[in-house]
Parts: sequence; C-alpha cells; structure tokens
Amino acid sequence: MEGEIELGTNESGAGFPSNEWGLILGGSSGFGLATAKRLVRGGLNMLIVHRDRRGAMKDIQPHFDEIAKEAEERGLGFHTWNADAIAADKRSETIDQIAEAIGPDGKVRVLLHSIAFGNLKLIAPEKVEARTAGPELAKRLGVDAEKLTEIADELFEAGEDGLHPLVTQPKYPDTSYLDEEDFGRTILAMGTSLLGWTQELFSKGLFAPDTRIFGMTSEGNEVAWKGYAAVSAAKVSLESLARSIAIEFAPYGVRCNIIQAGVTDTPALRAIPGSDQLKSQARLRNPGGRLTTPEDIAGVIYLLSQDEASWINGELIRVDGGEHISGSTK
Repeated sequence: MEGEIELGTNESGAGFPSNEWGLILGGSSGFGLATAKRLVRGGLNMLIVHRDRRGAMKDIQPHFDEIAKEAEERGLGFHTWNADAIAADKRSETIDQIAEAIGPDGKVRVLLHSIAFGNLKLIAPEKVEARTAGPELAKRLGVDAEKLTEIADELFEAGEDGLHPLVTQPKYPDTSYLDEEDFGRTILAMGTSLLGWTQELFSKGLFAPDTRIFGMTSEGNEVAWKGYAAVSAAKVSLESLARSIAIEFAPYGVRCNIIQAGVTDTPALRAIPGSDQLKSQARLRNPGGRLTTPEDIAGVIYLLSQDEASWINGELIRVDGGEHISGSTK
C-alpha cells in the first residue's frame, strides 16, 4: 500500500464502530476526496483507491496529508493505494491488501464508486450553426462583431453568466469520434466496475453487517450533452446495476443508492468541452444561484451512512439545490 497510518481506537465519541471503514474508489479529487474528508471527520476509518500519475501527486498529497492528520487525531486508520481499480487482477490484489490493512475484524461500512475515467468525444461530426445574437447586436450598436465577442468572452470568464449566448462557441474534437470500444471502456470504468468490487468484497467477507454502497451520476443520464454519450451510457448502466445490487444484496445487510449531483466544478466536469457554458447555465437555473459543491455531496453521503438511513435502498437521490426541477432562469 502506498500510504497509511496505523489503526487506533475511534476516539471521536460518535459516528461508527471502531472496526468499520470507508472505501472510496476515485478518492483523490472531487466527490471522492470530499467524501473521504467528511467521513473521517465523522469518525470512520478511511481507505482510498485512486489512479494518478506521479506528476499529479504533488497537488494530491497535501489533501491526503490533511486526512492523515485528522485521522490520527481521532485515532482512526487511513490507507491509500495508487492502483488501477478497473482491471480485475489489480482489483483482487488491492482487496487482498485492504483485508490485510484493516485486520481480521475490519469491515467496510461505506463503499463509494467515484471513478471518473471516460471518453468525451462526439459520435458524429458537428454541424455548427452560427449564432446570430452577437453579430446582430454588434450591427445595431455599430461596433465590430469580433470585438464584441472578445469583450463578452472576457466578461463571461469573469463570471457574467448571462452572456453565454454571445461568447465564443465551444469547439469539439473533429478528428475522431466515439466507437464501440470507447463505449465499452467508459461503461466499465464509470459504471459496471462497481459490480466486481461489490462481489469480491462480499465474497471475502469484508462488508459490515450494515453496509452502504454509493455511486455517482449526473443529469447527463437523461439529458443529452454533446461529447457526453459514452459517460451518459456509463451512468445509466451504473444506475441499473445499483438497483440490482440493492435488491440482491439486501438480504445480507447491503444498501445501495445513487447520488445525482447538480453541475459541480470538478476536474471531471472541466474535461467536458463546453463545461464553462454548462456551469453558467446551471448557475442561472439553480434556485440557489450557485453550483453544487463536492462538500454538498459528501454531506449527504455522510447522512445516508448513518444508522437512521438504513431503510433507504435502491434510490436515485438528487443533490442539486433544486436545479433539476427548476423551469426558469435568472
């Protein structure tokens, strides 16, 4: 294992039994990292599996150091693995190391699947329809259309969301498009890989008597965003799988729910072409006037991990401040 502190007694005075652990798949950024921090604050020992290049670790390690310090102060265990969570052989190897790390009495109370690894390409060449609002406004004002767009881009970048129809249109890669192999890899990574982890942890007796499994989805599960087709398919697969887990593993004390986050400024979102426009439109549509944060999601996962939430199972839970149901914009 890459990083660890020794397991101690849970001295938080609240939260979880001292032999129970959280396991985050994709815990080095975004929802996974925020959830790891929140669960440790709530008294849960923590395991993080992530896959990052060595060069990225200089930005990630301070967060892990923060969690390690918090865990040590609370008498909790904390271990990390920089390993491929998708390949079956690496998964088995990592689970064996997890079993050794948590000891014979250790059990996984919370499993969060937050892997963000997918292909973000179009499925067909984009036929661009030129926007007319900017040129028409420039014509009426008697100003240069390109200069107007330049100014709109600057103001938009500074946070003026209402200008998004006037800014430079997003550009998508036009040299390659999604194929069946891209879909297969993305669906496995962001969707069905949860099954292998669930089955293997279960078969090795590593689940707690009352285990909570969570997956992450987005509004792209039912709304078509350009370049999001493979990820959308993965999210829908994950949701379907989660329902099956909720039914078939329920007799063994396992609960499985999916969290649908509102538009959140994470590294995964920033990889989507046109993400600035998505964020702008979300802020204008959201009744709260802001984006969802990873901490919003982490707080809900913490709540759903409590004993009182044991009867919530097989649900898709929206955490977006009302963004999904809002029919108006500011």
